[in-house]
Amino acid sequence: MKSVAIAIALLAVSACGKKKNEEGIAPPPTTTEMGSAGSAGSAGSAGSAEAPAPIPPYTPAADVPQPIKDAIAAPDRSDDDRRLDAGRKPAEVLAFFGIKPGDKVGEIFAGTGYTSEVIARVIGDKGHLWSENTKEFMDQFLRKPWGERAAKPVMKNVTGVELPVDAPFPPDAKDLDAVITVLNYHDTVNMKADRAKMNKAIFDALKKGGVYGVVDSSAADGSGTRDTDTLHRIDEGVVKKEVEAAGFKLAGESDVLRNPDDKRDWNSSPHASGARRGTSDRFVLKFVKP
Repeated sequence: MKSVAIAIALLAVSACGKKKNEEGIAPPPTTTEMGSAGSAGSAGSAGSAEAPAPIPPYTPAADVPQPIKDAIAAPDRSDDDRRLDAGRKPAEVLAFFGIKPGDKVGEIFAGTGYTSEVIARVIGDKGHLWSENTKEFMDQFLRKPWGERAAKPVMKNVTGVELPVDAPFPPDAKDLDAVITVLNYHDTVNMKADRAKMNKAIFDALKKGGVYGVVDSSAADGSGTRDTDTLHRIDEGVVKKEVEAAGFKLAGESDVLRNPDDKRDWNSSPHASGARRGTSDRFVLKFVKP
């Protein structure tokens, strides 16, 4: 009887351990919710494999400059990146911001580097890109995917920067032609960053006439920063007010990512949006340093 009791006890301990593993905290995602390029689908159950998601068709607009078209069409871009193109329209966005060969560019919250790689291809060997991520996020879940992308030959003109978002660039990142942040401005609110300090640092890093480009999912008009965490959206009026307070002038707005059918009441983050990923109503704002 004693041996039976011991066996039952051991089975109970084993069962508890298994339950804890199954119901415990999930591992950190392999992509960041801040505009990164990750897998469009999720892994299947053990022992099974889902077919890769199809790549939605995407053809840049006819008036997009050829260097940007060539960057998008590069045969060595990954399928995961191409799956995001139709929802992100990188060619039209970078054309609107005026990114061109030879430019010096800064990027806030590069994530795993979807936008970084496209910019690197456009600016070429004579340009340079400083792509910022915080050390905290790099250590948590970005170091491996960013490192894999950074090892690509096309990324040789990119400097990965691990600095706080409100002091995002090293001293050599100066007289920049542009600074871009894609789908991440709302995250600076969630991180409780000093956004006034951040925007001033960006202003100081740009040359006169330099462009500060901001893309993000729009929240309801007048909502302020209410939805930055719950819905991963921000009221574009807040962005305009904060950026202009740093000395920038609003030079243009593009409707290339607008979606009037979006009710702006759902979570637009990559890990929550599911099939709606890439369809949120997004503002594209171009500011210029006078």
